[in-house]
Amino acid sequence: MTHNARRICSLLLLLFTCPVLAQLPSHTGMAPRGTEQGITLTLSEAIALGLRNNRSVKSAYLQRVAQKFDLRVAEDSFTPKLSISGSYLYGKNQDSPYTQRNVGPETTLLTPYGTRLSLGWAQQNIRNGSEEIYNNDGASFTLIQPLLRGAGKDVTTAPRELARLSEAQNKLTLKATLAHTVTDIAAAYRNLQRASEELSIIEVSLTRAKALLEVNTALIEAGRMAQVDSIQTEADVANQELAVEQARNERDSARLALLQLLALDLRTPLGVSRPARPQFVHINAAEALKLAKQTQPAYLSQLINNKKDDLNVLLARNGQLWDISLVASARDTHARSAGTDRNVGRDNYIGVQVEIPVGDMGPRQATVNAEVNQKVQRLASEESEQQLTRDIYAAVNEVNTRWKQYGIAVKANDLTRQKVDIERQKLAVGRSSNFQVLSFETDLRNAENARLTASIRYQTALTALDEIMGTTLQSWGITLNEGAGDVD
Repeated sequence: MTHNARRICSLLLLLFTCPVLAQLPSHTGMAPRGTEQGITLTLSEAIALGLRNNRSVKSAYLQRVAQKFDLRVAEDSFTPKLSISGSYLYGKNQDSPYTQRNVGPETTLLTPYGTRLSLGWAQQNIRNGSEEIYNNDGASFTLIQPLLRGAGKDVTTAPRELARLSEAQNKLTLKATLAHTVTDIAAAYRNLQRASEELSIIEVSLTRAKALLEVNTALIEAGRMAQVDSIQTEADVANQELAVEQARNERDSARLALLQLLALDLRTPLGVSRPARPQFVHINAAEALKLAKQTQPAYLSQLINNKKDDLNVLLARNGQLWDISLVASARDTHARSAGTDRNVGRDNYIGVQVEIPVGDMGPRQATVNAEVNQKVQRLASEESEQQLTRDIYAAVNEVNTRWKQYGIAVKANDLTRQKVDIERQKLAVGRSSNFQVLSFETDLRNAENARLTASIRYQTALTALDEIMGTTLQSWGITLNEGAGDVD
C-alpha cells in the first residue's frame, strides 16, 4: 500500500468515527466543552443560590418587616393603651413670678364591641416662688358605648380583619415573587445549557468538516479528486468557524444573564450541567385546574379582595348611621388654695350623646364607592377564574405539544444521523459528492439543534405550568422563611 493510500484510509477512518462524537451530547452527555468554566452548578444549586442572593427576593423579605408590623399594630388595637402627659410652665404676672406643673397619666381600652373605657389621674400645682398657692388632683373614669355608628363586634373588629386579610395577601405576594424568581432562574439556566450544547454541537460539526477537508486533500494528492471540488469543503470549514464564534458569544451572554439573576460577580467563570433527557409527565387538565384554585397566588389574592370589599361595604354603611352613644363618667377631685382647707369634689353622670349629620354627602359617597368597588371586584373575580382556567388549559396543551415535538425531533435526529453515515460511505467509494455530504452535515447539525431546543422547551413548559398552578415552591421543596424579618 502506498503512502497516499494509507493516509486516505486513516483519514476515512477518522471521518467515519466523527459521528460517534456527534452522538455523545444526546446519549452519553460527554461531548467536549471548553475548560474555561471554573464553577459548575446544577439547576437545584442555582435556584438555592438565587433565592439567597437575588435582589428581588431580598427586597420582598425586607418589605415583610413593615407588613408584619402593620399586622402587629392592628392586632394590638384591643389592648390597653397608656399615655402620660405633663407640662412645666414658668410665668410672671404683675405681682411676682410663678411656676405651674401638670401631670396626667391616662389608660384607654377599646373592646371588640366598640366600648371605650378610659381611666386617668391628673394633678395641677401652681407655686409663687416657694409658696404653694393652688393644688388640684384627682382620678376620673369614662365609658362610651356606641349604639349605632361604631357599634357591634363586626364593625369594631373589621379593621383588624382587614389587616389579617392584607397579611394573607402579602404572604401570597411573597410566594409569587419566589416562584417567579425560580422560574426566571430555571429559564436562564436552561438557556445557558442550550447555548453551551449548541456550541458543543457546532464544535463537533467543525471537527467533522476539517476531517472531510483532510480527506479531500488526500484524494486530490492521490489524483482521485479535482482541486475545485474541495472549495465547498473549505467554505464549510470557514462557515463553521464563524458559527463557533457566534455560539461562544451567545453562551457568554446567557452566562451573564444567569449571573445577574444569581447576584454574583459577572466575572465568575460559571458553568452548568448537561441537560438531562426529559421524562414524560402525564398531566390532567381538570385536576391541574382544581389544584390551581387552591394554590395559585393571584387567584387566591382576588378571593381575598372579595372579602375585603365586603368588610369595606359594612364599614361604609355603618358610617352613614347617626352617632348615638351611651356615656358615663365618674370624677373625684381634691383641690386646695393658699390659706384654705382641701376641698373634695365628686362629679358623676350618665347620659346619651347624639351627633346627627345634616347635608353631609360624604358618608353616602363612601358607601356608593364601596358598593361599586364590591361589584367591580366580583366581576374581576369571575374574570380571574376564567383567566386561570384558560391559562391552565393552554399551559397543559403547551406541555403535551412540546413533548410530541421532542419525540419527533429525536426521531428526526436519529434518521438524519443515519443519512449522513450512509452518504459518507458512498463518498468513500466515489458514489457521492462533497456537496451532498456537506448538505447532509448541515441537516444533521440542524436536527441536533432541533432536538436540543425541543428538550429545553419541554422542560421550560413544565416549569411555566408549575408557576401558573402555583406549585413551583412545592415542586422544588422550597418553604417560605417567615422567620426572616420578624419584628422584635
